Amino acid sequence: MPKIKEIRAFRIKSEMTGALYRDGVEQTGTPPRRSPWTKDAEVAGSMSNYARFKKLRSTWRFDGAVGCLVTADDGTTGFGISRYGQPVISLINEHFGPLLIGENALATDRLWDMMMRMSMPYGNTGLTSYAISAVDLALWDLKGKMLGVPVYELAGGPARESQFCYATGNDTDWHMELGFKATKLACPYGTHDGLDALHKNEELVAKTREFIGRDVELMLDCWLAFDVEFAVRLAERLRPYGLKWIEDCLVPENLDGHEALRRRLPWQTLATGEHWYGPYPFAHAAARQMVDVFQPDIAWVGGFTGCQRINHIAEAAGIEVILHAGMNTPYGQHFSFANPNVRWGEYFVGGGPGTPLEETVVFPGMAVPKDGRLVPNDAPGFGLGLTDEVLQRMLV
Repeated sequence: MPKIKEIRAFRIKSEMTGALYRDGVEQTGTPPRRSPWTKDAEVAGSMSNYARFKKLRSTWRFDGAVGCLVTADDGTTGFGISRYGQPVISLINEHFGPLLIGENALATDRLWDMMMRMSMPYGNTGLTSYAISAVDLALWDLKGKMLGVPVYELAGGPARESQFCYATGNDTDWHMELGFKATKLACPYGTHDGLDALHKNEELVAKTREFIGRDVELMLDCWLAFDVEFAVRLAERLRPYGLKWIEDCLVPENLDGHEALRRRLPWQTLATGEHWYGPYPFAHAAARQMVDVFQPDIAWVGGFTGCQRINHIAEAAGIEVILHAGMNTPYGQHFSFANPNVRWGEYFVGGGPGTPLEETVVFPGMAVPKDGRLVPNDAPGFGLGLTDEVLQRMLV
């Protein structure tokens, strides 16, 4: 029985900021034709009512990507990621890691349950969930490498020939050029922008729908910027444009608000869950049929094991699962590819128009969408291609 020898967490460069690799070596990529939309676009959010923080999330959001390396007693390693810097690193290095040394390295369900129970005295949601995610992903990577198979095979094998992907971001022309058949806009204005927000949001959606036509699916990400009244008013305004869903409208903890929104918008597909942690809020939402699509993030919600449990809850309730940014890392790619209930995958297009997706990968071994479809790398584990040299380049 292989045992855990070491668990170590550390700071890395952002897990959403990619680079071009050839033979494991980072290369200079193709410059974009123009700056990406993320450079200075206004995006509504939970701080939109404070003028100096209104425009860019980077002005207020505490971040800091985290890497976690798990080593077995035979020297095999597995690598996982999460975010939120030193608090998450401390939880792994000072609490979870030391207590998991000597445990069976392949017992992923047991180890996940142990971390959940270890953290109950101070809570296993929020920052704790980020820490559990990093360790769990590293353990699944280790397990696949030790058994010599890709993680999606460990999880049941491919559920389909290839994964349908949609593009997120406001460079819609670039998304269409890349061949995506579905795209999601970041909503620029929210509750605190008043009546003018309804006009401007409708203008953006109408312009986008006219550009992409009716044969491309369109969604709207509202990122915690609405209250129930604003969400209802905007949804009614946008009804003629055929949105597939509206997403993350409300403060995640406002479960009563989510129920009210469901009652007031029975015709509109609702998606949320990016900022729910662990299985419990998903179980609550499933029991009450509060939303139509669950969107957990595999690096935040409790890792591969956490997503498995959430997906089982969703499947039994007839709710679809689409991981937040699921196609931006091999972790989400493998999970989605192995589950029949995860029919779509989100790809956040961070590079500017003209820069090939292959030049913005997080890991040298990961796949990228081609014409809106993706097949994960079939190397053992998550197929990260994480050599010592590549890992050194990721360190902060």
